[in-house]
Amino acid sequence: MSVSHFLNRTVQWLQKRVSPKSIILMYHRVADVDLDPWSLAVTPEHFAEHLAVLQKSSQPISLPELRQRHQAGSVPDRGVIITFDDGYVDNLQNAQPLLEQYHIPATIFIVSGNIGCKHGFWWDELTKALLRPGNLPPTLRLQINGKPHEWQLGDAVGYSKAQFLHDRKHMAWEGTPGSRLAFYYSIWQLLRPLPATTQRAALDKLSAWAGVETEAHPNDRPLTVKEIHELDRAPGIELGAHTVTHASLAMQKPDVQQNEIEQSKADLEQMLGHPVNSFSYPYGDYTPQTVTLVQAAGFTSACTVQAETVWRKTHPLLLPRFEVQNWPGTAFEKRLKQWLMISE
Repeated sequence: MSVSHFLNRTVQWLQKRVSPKSIILMYHRVADVDLDPWSLAVTPEHFAEHLAVLQKSSQPISLPELRQRHQAGSVPDRGVIITFDDGYVDNLQNAQPLLEQYHIPATIFIVSGNIGCKHGFWWDELTKALLRPGNLPPTLRLQINGKPHEWQLGDAVGYSKAQFLHDRKHMAWEGTPGSRLAFYYSIWQLLRPLPATTQRAALDKLSAWAGVETEAHPNDRPLTVKEIHELDRAPGIELGAHTVTHASLAMQKPDVQQNEIEQSKADLEQMLGHPVNSFSYPYGDYTPQTVTLVQAAGFTSACTVQAETVWRKTHPLLLPRFEVQNWPGTAFEKRLKQWLMISE
């Protein structure tokens, strides 16, 4: 690294350190769930505690307000923006009433192709098939893109209630080798980058092999068109796009990326009858070309999953976010102070 480059980076670091900063929080669900291998759900009780903390310790603002102030070169200090990814029904049933009660706005990013879908979200379908107590056949064979894949489950054929309860305390990638959780994670890794049609075909075969229905549980389903309209009418709620199929954009061809981005915007705008300006990258995956496509589609802000603060020099199509987990209010407040760099 040259001396001039080092000095420039140091100056920018100092500028950021003393500049007003905001943060964007990333939620997915507000629900009580019995198994959550990706830590997507915050209970309604804890979410209410989070909102009370935000009212007391920060300046809750909307993503459109942040966008306007950022464009004007003035990011509010201690501004906090709430976002939700995916579009679960509990965003309307559980999150929205609490947001309205505490007078805090939020942006909800919707997977347009999943609206009203009976299958639900693919990772939940996989969880339902593989992480429920009971036995599975000893061998799984899948043919994906002409390539055969085979798993011998061994000891993972059986999955006891005790093992299920043990895995409730662990993340998807924390399964010990040979365990049912490790088997689940290996399938998830295989399915994640696939185009939607290939992924759907694999899930259908896997669900039939496991002997489970593919329809989502009523509490785990995506929003319907009617519910999308209810959210859109709710005070303080902005709806944004999250692609058509929750595709990992960085792993797709340019034409697939373009369709996922442009069509999700078109789907929601046709449904809602007004512009949709905000976007969120599924899994946080993107390339420089992805960002160019998001800009060309007409989005004026887009969120990643990079855990950083937002300041005046943050790229509007690469807005960082902090992921929130199911912490009680006291633990959330401690995290919030760390993120906002608030001294005790």
